[in-house]
Amino acid sequence: MMGQNMPIQPNSLAAWRVAIRPRSLLLAISPVLVGGALGFMRTGSLDRLATVLALAAALLMQLITNLQNDVGYTLRGGEDSGTRIGLPRATARHWLSVTQVRGVIVMLSGVAICLGFALVVNRGWPVLAMGSASLLAALAYMGGPKPIAYTPLGELTVFVYFGLVAVLGTDWLVTGSTGVLTWMAAISMGCLAAAALAVNNHRDMAHDREVGRSTFAARYGETASHRLLGALLALPFVLQCLMAVMGGPWLWLPCVLAPLAFRLYRDFLECSPGLPYNAILFRVFRFELGFALLLSSAALASS
Repeated sequence: MMGQNMPIQPNSLAAWRVAIRPRSLLLAISPVLVGGALGFMRTGSLDRLATVLALAAALLMQLITNLQNDVGYTLRGGEDSGTRIGLPRATARHWLSVTQVRGVIVMLSGVAICLGFALVVNRGWPVLAMGSASLLAALAYMGGPKPIAYTPLGELTVFVYFGLVAVLGTDWLVTGSTGVLTWMAAISMGCLAAAALAVNNHRDMAHDREVGRSTFAARYGETASHRLLGALLALPFVLQCLMAVMGGPWLWLPCVLAPLAFRLYRDFLECSPGLPYNAILFRVFRFELGFALLLSSAALASS
């Protein structure tokens, strides 16, 4: 893993790669694909400019969140315990300075605000409320006096912003409306995004307790964490069956991934403590993207 198997030079591109965590960007891309495809399925048209702006805004929110996590975790001494087994933090390893990363956060926030104004012109004031809430959530996840990441609400926050807001928001931005199928898909994508955080927090459960993080896994324990991930992986397929009944046979397509979801969950239950959970985490990222691609393809075929 970069930062663990090879040396990282301060201020290098590799250092910034550690901070931005590019694999996690799949969580931002997937819901926009789904929201846009379902919007096209329902209306037969898309606002192309709004689609591009929505994707750019989603990527910016994920980047801001990742960088804020890196800085916030370092400032709170999260790396001080030697038991931490998660991916490295660039600022904690002194590959980047806190000032540098904060400067980029401010710059990206400014770009996000500019994109938001462009969307406000296109769609009106509701975009301002949606964009402001998303930006504040990105900054508050590991910022402020009571970060969301230090509470059991992390998975719920991810579910809301990378599921409901991202999918429904994209559909509304590119078509001016939403539909029942989009609501179901938004719940599904929110579950899969939250599943990634559930694996991440399960991996770091012992360390989080040491540093005062009361995540869902740290507060409620291993069994509850196992059950949470199982529910998050299973519910999208229940909803997909309902979507197929309502929207046509093409929407059964994502259900071909059910065996992969089962194996993913089985491997999670049997995973050895420590670094092996990172492989499970990356599989969740890829699984969500695969689910999104199949669902989007099915929606386009149905249209």
